[in-house]
Amino acid sequence: MKRGCRLPSAITISTLSSLEKYFAGRIPCLSGMEIDLFRNEQLMELRHLRYFIAVAETRSLTLAASQRLHTTQPSLSRQMSDLEAEVGAQLLTRSVRGIELTAAGRVFLDHARVVLSQVEIAVESARRLADPAKPYFVLGFLTGHESTWLPEALQLLRDELPNIHVVVSSQVSPQLAVALSKGTIDAAFLRREEGTSDLAFRLLVKEPLEVFMPNDHRLTAQDSIDPHEIVGETFLSVSGKALSGLARPPALRIVIDAYLKQCGIDIKPSHEVDNLAGVMSLITSTHGVALLPTYAKHLLPGSVTSRPLKGETPTIDLCVGYKKDNPSPVLQVFLSRFDELVTRVANKTR
Repeated sequence: MKRGCRLPSAITISTLSSLEKYFAGRIPCLSGMEIDLFRNEQLMELRHLRYFIAVAETRSLTLAASQRLHTTQPSLSRQMSDLEAEVGAQLLTRSVRGIELTAAGRVFLDHARVVLSQVEIAVESARRLADPAKPYFVLGFLTGHESTWLPEALQLLRDELPNIHVVVSSQVSPQLAVALSKGTIDAAFLRREEGTSDLAFRLLVKEPLEVFMPNDHRLTAQDSIDPHEIVGETFLSVSGKALSGLARPPALRIVIDAYLKQCGIDIKPSHEVDNLAGVMSLITSTHGVALLPTYAKHLLPGSVTSRPLKGETPTIDLCVGYKKDNPSPVLQVFLSRFDELVTRVANKTR
């Protein structure tokens, strides 16, 4: 391909012949060339990207298949093999710690997330234009909190706006904060992330942290655990450099590090992951321990359990966040019933 030739970022492809005509007519440097990329019999699909992201985040084909994708592990393995063949590079490796990304895999993961994010934005924009009169609202959820807060949040919105169209997006907290700032999400259930001066937060609940570990770990013999007892263990934590665009550690990592420092404990994570499903997988594969909010119990595999901490228990805020200058009338309705939302969930979980 000639230097300086750029492909369009988004096109609609129906057949190979129409694709060739598209490029020949619009990109002279491709005229008469054979477009080998698109002659491949197995074109990459969005589902391959979704599957790859799920495997990368859980670090386990089994967990990704059963908990995230609701498919079989052999089928998922075949999809990953097809993807690697399509890309032409090894993206994943197996180790005693589970599935790990190669250097190529880490780069591919970043771009895969961007692609899916752009697709979601395109779909949302098209739907808004197709039916501008229909109330439209995008709710973000910190993965694992949907079962607690989503039913009541939807009920409150539909009480006021029966015809509302709600889109739900589950992500890690730093990514939700970025989406709020960009305006692709209207309101989100997330942490009070730093570096988000354009956002406002309303406290929902303070979540205590507990020690999570394998069922057969020596510390499970205790009803509660002194934090000094995890010194010398394989310590796992959420990433200090989450792939969020905030260029700051996630709020959860800040709380964990501050608690350890307050206790006079100098301990560095043996492994870091940017999502709780990945932490759970590492707890099993490394026989390690982690400090996590109690809501992580919603994601517990059968091989992992937890115990409360002794002494003063650290907590982390769960909030509803939104962009301060978001003019959405639906957002105003949602915020007007915020206190009722908190009360409803509190009554249900007692």
